[in-house]
Amino acid sequence: MNNGFFKGNLVDLVPIDLDKDPENISKWDCDSEFKRQFDIVPAVMYSPILSKEWYEAASANGATMIIQTTKEKKVIGVIELDGFDWAARSAWVGIGIGEANYRGKGYGTEAMQLILEYAFQGLNLNRVNLNVFAFNTRAIRSYEKCGFRYEGTQREVIYKEDQRWDIIDMGILRSEWEERQKIWEREPVEWVQAA
Repeated sequence: MNNGFFKGNLVDLVPIDLDKDPENISKWDCDSEFKRQFDIVPAVMYSPILSKEWYEAASANGATMIIQTTKEKKVIGVIELDGFDWAARSAWVGIGIGEANYRGKGYGTEAMQLILEYAFQGLNLNRVNLNVFAFNTRAIRSYEKCGFRYEGTQREVIYKEDQRWDIIDMGILRSEWEERQKIWEREPVEWVQAA
């Protein structure tokens, strides 16, 4: 039996394997472009052991999944739902494509679509929000494709490369996501029982 949560056309979302995936994640910490787009804090390199500890703690409170290619089963990134407010039925989402050759080619967009399906259908959430650095225009376009809308700007929060940058707040409501599903052109998601 496949242990994936969701299967897409380009990527699958699968449970994080705390024995092997921290090795990939710590490798991405050596990629300055990944760290520039993924972390608000100055770049810090984590060993596989520290990565494992961090993701172990994160997995206890959130839904952390690995993004892997559908055909080759290559681990290319990580996506996480966290910050759950069950009374309000809301959560926060974060995503990072660690493998440079897979950025800007639709893998992250499909991974986000899959996690939104999980959020709205699997967890019955009403709202998902995210933050993105203003200089990350590629990510902003991807989020807009998925239906996220601009909600505000946190001015000059980030200091990188001797410059101050804004953080853009974006969100999507269940009703907006449902409306997009009527027009989205992709095969239906195959729900797979987690092992």
